[in-house]
Amino acid sequence: MGLSTEEDWKKNADTTKMRTEDVKAAGVESSKRPPGSNPGGVLHQRRNLPFSPYTMALGGFVVIAGIGYFTLYAKKKPGASARDVAKVSANVANPDETRPRVRPESEDTRSPK
Repeated sequence: MGLSTEEDWKKNADTTKMRTEDVKAAGVESSKRPPGSNPGGVLHQRRNLPFSPYTMALGGFVVIAGIGYFTLYAKKKPGASARDVAKVSANVANPDETRPRVRPESEDTRSPK
């Protein structure tokens, strides 16, 4: 039993960071593999993604757009439009220019003079 476990260790030894002299001294030449043939799954996580990269990019865009929309909606005042809030956020307009506009009363609702 002791012999087989020692041989198993020598076959599976990680020699990627060992010098050639150290590999020979440890007697693990049989475990040398070319770079990139790592037996572990840490370096190959891309093949286990739950969704395709296109789907994840589209989902990320939707999340960012939703956050932006709700941020503008939260900053919006009752009389201002979302476009006004976006202009102020982008420094295209001043807040004074985006105050609620007073609509002129129609002729039907005016009080007689």
